[in-house]
Amino acid sequence: MSPFTPDLLECLAAIVEEGGFERAAKRLSITQSAVSQRLRSLETLAGTVLIIRGRPLKPTPAGRLLLKHTMQIRLLHTDLEHELRNLNPGATVSTIGEERVSIAINEDSIATWALPAFNQLVHQGMALEIIADDQNFTQDWLREGQVLGCVTTLNKALRGCKVVALGAMPYIAVASPATIKHFCPDGLSQHSFQKLPFIAFDRKDYLQADFISRVFKLKQVNLYQCFVPSSEGQVRAVLAGWGASVLPEILVRPHVESGQLVNLVPNIVLPVKLYWHCWNLDSAVLNSLSEAVISAATKALS
Repeated sequence: MSPFTPDLLECLAAIVEEGGFERAAKRLSITQSAVSQRLRSLETLAGTVLIIRGRPLKPTPAGRLLLKHTMQIRLLHTDLEHELRNLNPGATVSTIGEERVSIAINEDSIATWALPAFNQLVHQGMALEIIADDQNFTQDWLREGQVLGCVTTLNKALRGCKVVALGAMPYIAVASPATIKHFCPDGLSQHSFQKLPFIAFDRKDYLQADFISRVFKLKQVNLYQCFVPSSEGQVRAVLAGWGASVLPEILVRPHVESGQLVNLVPNIVLPVKLYWHCWNLDSAVLNSLSEAVISAATKALS
């Protein structure tokens, strides 16, 4: 029998997923000292440190390996429940609350095409956890063993994973008529964009600068930016006249058609290619997730 028992592995996962020992203790319904003791026991068995104690807490390479193992055990249990339901649809199969199915998706995909993909799976009882991050960084969650799959702009598969191209999400630059009248009444130019405020998702969001670089063929762009960490929030900020933003065309299309927003550069579209990465495992649950993501993306992306 493996010395890496579920109690020890789930303790490590709780520390990383909850971001600390206190919250992990609450989740596991044990004391904080018991959490520390379990982690020490697991580190003794592994023969190395598993957690980098900083802000935020991060797993070490060995910690990531054990986290991936924990996620695989959860997936096996979830697959078992799925198969039991298929064998006896009328039976009630208890679901272990901590055996969540975790994936990482960029906020713009969540706000547009991704959520409807999981309707059927959630209605069937899947305990889905969606982690939002920038599309250039969602793969980090997969690399660290904290999710089963991710939607990302990166096309190189990690070791033990597979990748599928989903298509491209088109982005356009928009602003309210009042914002345009105030900052660039003669249209967007190399002079006016430097005065125009841009609304980005966060400091990891380079879409605004990438778009302007593409329009004016500039190698380096410095923008005056505000940060709103929500796709829908960015749209509301643009509507409120905070500035311009580069957003998914599908998300702002109704506002452009109604005249509430204006496409600043109608002849320029920034296509962002997206890919689905997941572990290369034979799993009914993981296969269902992949099929749902790929099907939804095929309908929504170009």
